[in-house]
Amino acid sequence: MSPKDPIFSDNPLLDLGGLPRFCDIEAAVVEPALDAVLLRNRAQIQVLESGAKEACWDSFAQPLQEMEEELERVWAPVSHLNAVRDSKALRAAVDACLPKLSAFHSEVGQNRALYRGYQQIASARAFASLSPAQRRVVHNALRDFRLAGAELEGASRERFREIVTELTTLSNRFEQNLLDATDHWYLDLDDAADLAGLPDSAVELARETAQAAGLPGWRFSLQAPSYLPFMMFADHRPLREKMYEAYVTRASDVGPDGGSFDNATLMVQILALRTEMAQLLGFASYAEYALEDRMARSTQEVSDFLDRLSACAYAAAQHELEELHVFGASVHGEDNLQAWDIPYYSEKLKQSRFAFTDEQVRPYFPLPKVLQGLFGVTEKLFRVRIREAECKELWHDDVQFFELLDANGSVRGCFFLDLYARVHKRGGAWMADCMGRRRRADGTVQAPVAFLTCNFSPPVGNKPSLLAHDDVVTLFHEFGHGLHHLLTQVDEPAVAGINGVPWDAVELPSQFLENWCWEPEALLEISGHYQSGAALPTDLLERLRGARNFQSALQMLRQVEFAVFDMALHGPGSVPTARAIQQQLDEVRQRIAVIQPPAWNRFQNSFSHIFAGGYAAGYYSYKWAEVLSADAFSRFEEAGIFDPHSGRDFLHLVLESGGVDDPLDNFTAFLGRAPSVDALLRHAGLGS
Repeated sequence: MSPKDPIFSDNPLLDLGGLPRFCDIEAAVVEPALDAVLLRNRAQIQVLESGAKEACWDSFAQPLQEMEEELERVWAPVSHLNAVRDSKALRAAVDACLPKLSAFHSEVGQNRALYRGYQQIASARAFASLSPAQRRVVHNALRDFRLAGAELEGASRERFREIVTELTTLSNRFEQNLLDATDHWYLDLDDAADLAGLPDSAVELARETAQAAGLPGWRFSLQAPSYLPFMMFADHRPLREKMYEAYVTRASDVGPDGGSFDNATLMVQILALRTEMAQLLGFASYAEYALEDRMARSTQEVSDFLDRLSACAYAAAQHELEELHVFGASVHGEDNLQAWDIPYYSEKLKQSRFAFTDEQVRPYFPLPKVLQGLFGVTEKLFRVRIREAECKELWHDDVQFFELLDANGSVRGCFFLDLYARVHKRGGAWMADCMGRRRRADGTVQAPVAFLTCNFSPPVGNKPSLLAHDDVVTLFHEFGHGLHHLLTQVDEPAVAGINGVPWDAVELPSQFLENWCWEPEALLEISGHYQSGAALPTDLLERLRGARNFQSALQMLRQVEFAVFDMALHGPGSVPTARAIQQQLDEVRQRIAVIQPPAWNRFQNSFSHIFAGGYAAGYYSYKWAEVLSADAFSRFEEAGIFDPHSGRDFLHLVLESGGVDDPLDNFTAFLGRAPSVDALLRHAGLGS
């Protein structure tokens, strides 16, 4: 494909000469753009098929990889806008396109001529002379063809293709339901007495939200910047219960919007289809299928890993919960804590123990200062420079655009930063690929570009966005993903950046970078009062650091609960009904959790990580990668948190290496030994 071709002249999605033209991307251009690209790709595949018997890297694998990369470049802006600027028209366009896109990927994945072409490359004598990255591309392609059903026959082959298309549609609908359910419900208040206990920042945001809706009083929503402070600080217990019920019953059959956006049927269908897909390929479960390209080699290894974490955390979590009950009863006269009381009294216990609140900390973490500090930390660690750049092609006024430069001043990559919560924007935080690094035929390099998205409280009045420390950690986490994508030095797109990296190793750079949010030397750069510029006071800094492990066992156990539930859903056997899914979750909670939520809690209906994201049978990877990140950081703890040699080695062995080498080999080379869980337990206050 070439930007000079006639089909590129009018459609902004087909102009691949630079950054996406977001200002010009309307719903009406989406389907025609995809149709044009797929038509061109199918014609190109016919040419490649005819030469598959004599396939070599240059004649076969290279053009096929370029074709796939260009398709991603066309679709990435659409997928991104669907997440951050949802509209009925765009949603309809995406819904129309997803089956076409899935069908094309299935065609390619099951194309035996292409499969034989890669087999020809792998068996040829010239294979040994290919670069390590090229050999890894071929190795991964052969694996992916098998996992896509290329070796299936007849009806099984066709059924596998149907399943892939259905799953794409169902997962997208799951995410749409969750977004609609989150945006639909509000708590409107007009009595100031109901605001007791709430910090000024939460009240001001609620007032602005109400004003934007043309209403008096205050409007609280289920968006994180509104919901979380309400649950942590609002003294009005019945209103906390009301907010909690609305949140944990989103997209379900119960609660204030019960049945309106229910994901129950979608969950059942998704799980059944995943099981069927895995069984068509001879796997006993979807979990076994998913682990084919992971660091973890078996479901038993994952189970043993989660069991160990659970065993280490369970007694401590029980103790933390008992402390909370005693505190609630003895200090506040509340001897019957419910789920909607846990965040509220946990915050009060933390304040009592460490003598600070998140609201005391927020003024010292204005977003502009945090960004400046984040960039400074990155520059010290990896000898790169970050500067804001002009970009007219933005999808919202709040979005910023930055360039990342190496020591010579050359652009290594660019990223869009979209940090504030708003209506019609998916909740959570994530990094996504806008375009990847690749070396063009003329020898020039296409610099990678990333989308970095969060949902922080926006500026209110004359104040900048003031972050809680947890927000700072989130920003560092996503930026770690961004660095993994932007700093790669691999020229083959299929294994550059995060591509080709086993899913349970992808979280290593993101969780690794979080550590600098807790180090005094780094905090001096990250923090500064939004009015005076004063540094975070030493005593407040120490109290903040002291609270790092507050209820860490409860937090770890909750993550293990999610991971075990995920693996159970995708394990052997079928989950035929929504009730069976609930029973599965209840059983996991009885075995692992120390906090039992009300029976009407429908967490699973909003578990988008596994039903709409990439974490199906993979949620365990958060803790798996956290072992790696904590252990990797131990080298900096010994040598100094800005040790240039350690930073250089992490840059070369992890951030630049993409998916070419085994991540375990790279980790061992960086640390000089195999990973150990000890550092994670020590960081969580659960080990010595």
